[in-house]
Amino acid sequence: MRLSELQTGQKAYIKKVHGSGAFRKRILEMGFVRGEEVKSILNAPLKDPIKYEIMGYDVSLRRSEAVLIELSMIRHETNGGHPYDDTDIATSEPDYIRKIRARDHNYSEKNIKVALIGNPNSGKTSIFNLASGAHEHVGNYSGVTVDSKEGIIKHNGYKFTLIDLPGTYSLSSYSPEELYARNYITEGNPDVIVNVVSASTLERNLYLTTELIDLEIPMVIALNMYDELEDSGRKFDHNTFSQLINIPIVPTVGKRGEGIPQLLEAVIKTYNEAEHDFVQIPYGRVLEKSISIMERELKDTYQPKRGMPLRHVCVKLLEGDKEIQKHINHLPNIQQVLARKDKEQAYSEKLLREDPESAFTNARYGFIAGGLQETLTEKTQFANKTKLIDTIVTNKYIGFPIFFIFMWIMFETTFRLGNYPMEWIEWLVALIGNSVRANMAEGPLKDLIVEGIIGGVGGVIVFLPNIVILYLFISFMEDSGYMARAAFIMDKLMHKIGLHGKSFIPLIMGFGCNVPAIMATRTIESRSSRMITMLIVPFMSCSARLPVYILLAGAFFPNYASVALLGLYFFGILIACLTAILFRKTLFKEEDTPFVMELPPYRKPTVKSIITHMWDRSSQYLKKMGGPILIASIVIWFLGYFPREGSWSEDIDKQVAQAEMQFQNNEINTQQHQLMLSEIEHIKNTEHQKHSYIGRIGKFMEPVMRPLGYDWKISVSLLSGMAAKEIVISTMGVLYTGDSENQQSLQDRLLSETHPDGSYVFTPLVVISLLLFVLIYFPCIATVIAIKEEAHSWKWALFSMFYSTGLAWLIALLAYQIGSLFI
Repeated sequence: MRLSELQTGQKAYIKKVHGSGAFRKRILEMGFVRGEEVKSILNAPLKDPIKYEIMGYDVSLRRSEAVLIELSMIRHETNGGHPYDDTDIATSEPDYIRKIRARDHNYSEKNIKVALIGNPNSGKTSIFNLASGAHEHVGNYSGVTVDSKEGIIKHNGYKFTLIDLPGTYSLSSYSPEELYARNYITEGNPDVIVNVVSASTLERNLYLTTELIDLEIPMVIALNMYDELEDSGRKFDHNTFSQLINIPIVPTVGKRGEGIPQLLEAVIKTYNEAEHDFVQIPYGRVLEKSISIMERELKDTYQPKRGMPLRHVCVKLLEGDKEIQKHINHLPNIQQVLARKDKEQAYSEKLLREDPESAFTNARYGFIAGGLQETLTEKTQFANKTKLIDTIVTNKYIGFPIFFIFMWIMFETTFRLGNYPMEWIEWLVALIGNSVRANMAEGPLKDLIVEGIIGGVGGVIVFLPNIVILYLFISFMEDSGYMARAAFIMDKLMHKIGLHGKSFIPLIMGFGCNVPAIMATRTIESRSSRMITMLIVPFMSCSARLPVYILLAGAFFPNYASVALLGLYFFGILIACLTAILFRKTLFKEEDTPFVMELPPYRKPTVKSIITHMWDRSSQYLKKMGGPILIASIVIWFLGYFPREGSWSEDIDKQVAQAEMQFQNNEINTQQHQLMLSEIEHIKNTEHQKHSYIGRIGKFMEPVMRPLGYDWKISVSLLSGMAAKEIVISTMGVLYTGDSENQQSLQDRLLSETHPDGSYVFTPLVVISLLLFVLIYFPCIATVIAIKEEAHSWKWALFSMFYSTGLAWLIALLAYQIGSLFI
């Protein structure tokens, strides 16, 4: 019987995991080992993937992957949970404990470097935030922390440097975050490791602990979410388990800060120990024999170092870890070592009837099971709330409607509710601009401050309320656990475009900002799927595009602004899907990665968590204005301000002199005089813009952009938006009104702007074409850099630039030209 055949509500036991490669490795590490009970919980709305329960937590698998797992209705019992050793691990004599000398401490030095490592959803980042006072984002789904973060805290005379490492299930090189975490542990020289373990899913979380034990680095376990374990009715004798593995265990509740002082005290005590007794995980007679043989092969040539002891290297070699093999490639007897490794792998596989990688995984879970058998009581009904909510939000009939209704509410609230504070900020920016204008002498400096700095940055900060509201909804989805369910219900659709449900998480994050969304693609194990997701993220309408949408949709489609906004977001999704299909069939043809994702229990988001997340993301937006947007606004001002004089200026001066003479001779009245001067000023501004540096650039681009319905001013605005999409508005304000901080004035001007022949510059068709171009073209500079960093190549960053811009030009051309045939 295969796992895919298991009916909803039915239970069975793992017999064997078939297949090979990354999927098999991941599925074993997540607890799908021989003899483990698994239960089918429910199907996604489209019948794929399927939610299963194993080891007290939920995980989703596609049917195509579930068919690779063989089941039995009868449990295959093992002694003490260990499949290869007839020793009772939980009660055996600690003959596998060995004592080694710790590094010499400088006791006058009280700086402790602490690495925080744990599974996704273990609450690791909550502890980091509470302990260090940092504001790293805490999200209730895999992969929120996609890079290490550093925080400082002082306690009891010690200074702690806390390093928050990416969430990882193991220390294999299966995904970028796992490799990053392992490299930091072995090369970053932390004084103490704090292994954050979720008390609600002990067995699965402790797998990482067994791997960390092999590294022989001083460690403390933070038994986090201890309140959930107590609420479930279970009891865990953590003191006895601590003695078994010889590692201090401190119960904590990270979200409330409970146990943090005790955790820091345990770190201090561990740091100051002169000697550390490191437990050796017993892998059974067959594997232990192979380890001993490998140790004899390496002991004369390999020099152990901190975090890379000889035993650990031998275990990883037998597991087939390629990164470890690279680590010892310099050894003079490397060929002899590899030959012995191959021989021992074949030997153990023959005796155990499974590959060494599976055997080591089973042995680790056997060690954990043996320990928990003596210290953990059977759990009662737990997570009923999660199961109840899942039956609603993942229901095959109402799951999708609930999701899309939530999306509609999010965008409607962003537009409607955000309009009120937007008007207040707009008034304040105008007040500041007018105050500076009235109190400074005429000259370049005044124009720079009013039009370049206040106009440029002020024209963007006015949309901060909309962005804050958008992040409020996104943070709620992440922290509550609903974001993972969105990936679950979307998997079958994502699979149709060559991706999997995990890709949906970065894509939905892209609605906030493309930069963190691209960084979040690290959680996708397959490089091809990761690259495709990374390249289509820019088609998700980030918050930087929102000001442009609101300005143009609000001016030209005031009664249907929210519908136009929602339509743009969905069109971006459509473009992303089509691009993903194209890239899967051309650039990245390799088979996609199996869909394996943990579904964390629903948790009530704290107000502090949501506010922290919302403000952190919004502050990124503000910092963005303080950097590239400010610089770009000044550059745009400079290009538009200079050169100041030309042959056209003499004609303007003559017109002004003529108007003054007519007024003095009483040929025109005061009203006519003011009207003439206003018209002359407008002509002056237009001529100056036309002959300025930026005007020359726009004129040069105009032949390419004219088929889209754009004049040179629109072309220049789009060009400036390459630095950051928000600058499109400030540039349009400077070019069309000369007063970029007044959004109402800009909207009025756009509605009335005409060509020399009297036709309107901005028609509904031109606006639609422009909105589509802004939606699709050229990711901002920050996004391009993020793609370069994540892809480790400028090739893909430049490809994203040219592909998106070319696609934007083509779609805007089709929209305008085809629309012109009917309008």
